[in-house]
Amino acid sequence: MQTLHERCCGLDVHKKTVVACVITPEGQETQTFGTMTFDLLKLSDWLTERGVTHVAMESSGVYWRPIYNLLEDSFTLVVVNARHMHAVPGRKTDVKDAEWIADLLRHGLLKASFIPNRWQRELRELVRYRKTLVEERSRLVTRVQKVLESANIKIGDVITNVVGKSGRAMLLELAAGSEDVAAMADLALGTAKAKRPQLQQALAGSVGPHQRFMLQSQIRLIEQLEAEIEAITAQVEEGMRPFQAAVALLDEIPGVGPRTAEQVLAETGIDMTRFKTSAHFASWARVCPGNNQSGGRRRQATTGQGNPYLRTALIEAALGAVRAGRRQPNFFSARYHRLVVRRGSQRAAMAVAHSMLVAIYRMLLDGAHFQDLGPDHFDERRKESLVRNSVRKLQELGFKVTLEEAA
Repeated sequence: MQTLHERCCGLDVHKKTVVACVITPEGQETQTFGTMTFDLLKLSDWLTERGVTHVAMESSGVYWRPIYNLLEDSFTLVVVNARHMHAVPGRKTDVKDAEWIADLLRHGLLKASFIPNRWQRELRELVRYRKTLVEERSRLVTRVQKVLESANIKIGDVITNVVGKSGRAMLLELAAGSEDVAAMADLALGTAKAKRPQLQQALAGSVGPHQRFMLQSQIRLIEQLEAEIEAITAQVEEGMRPFQAAVALLDEIPGVGPRTAEQVLAETGIDMTRFKTSAHFASWARVCPGNNQSGGRRRQATTGQGNPYLRTALIEAALGAVRAGRRQPNFFSARYHRLVVRRGSQRAAMAVAHSMLVAIYRMLLDGAHFQDLGPDHFDERRKESLVRNSVRKLQELGFKVTLEEAA
């Protein structure tokens, strides 16, 4: 096979050790290093002395990250999905794994994963951490509702947000030991004021001492999480300040808000030139149909494992666009309702997410504003077919049909 990189290195990365195999025209050499910063600097010096230009390693957990951070300015680094370079089964050692990686890299047989630059990696960490805290807050709200149910308090049946301003004021009174349901119902704000009679009935329960203690603890945790989420959001907005134009651009898409736009940009970046086409972009994100064909027959296939943060954000945006379509019909809502009948809700949502990703690709690539194709887009595309099928069905029912263009 043709040699593409004469001086290259394969790294088998573990938590405490890194096995490096260097292949050069002078021969092959293998050495083991630790993963402390001092040891990784020794690894960098060792590679520099041997004139290494390309380094490859598996994306094993998070252990590749410190190595990448220290070596990215000195070498061309290739981080590869471990599934893409399984060795032939047999004797397996760390040294053999490093040799196998170096040999594949030498002949250009490795497909590099997309690793964003440092600022985007830092922004990713912030956005992902915020998402984790938001999910933890949601779990705490669920725990609050469980405690209320065990105490026969049915606030959740009357107001939508149990930990909103109205609900939280009532919860604090319950946790403090209050039993005056009328006074607690008077704490309702906004639209909840009209539900005071129902709230009085919902607040009549039996809250024990341990349930008051649990409510106090859970409310404190929720408030702490909300404070942390606000602080992280301020940091994210500061990091996104140079890219506010891109955030505003994506905010034009139905179902996509500022936070969703920040999540998408943190995962994908704003440089779409690294992806050849929108299909390549969707394939990288694994928001596209899978391929499973054998013997000329196509079989059911999954979309595969992609970026879970990006996929979740796109699915949530797709479902948000569908809900928005109830008030203001749009293309995404029409696409969902067109597919959900015969393909199911999950596949329909994935199809809408794919359409959104294609729109995001074109908007970021060309700087174009979002243009909704409209809820009648599919009907207009197949207008003649719809007319022909409708006429045929009416004729089968015994009607004589005459068509005339409307003025």
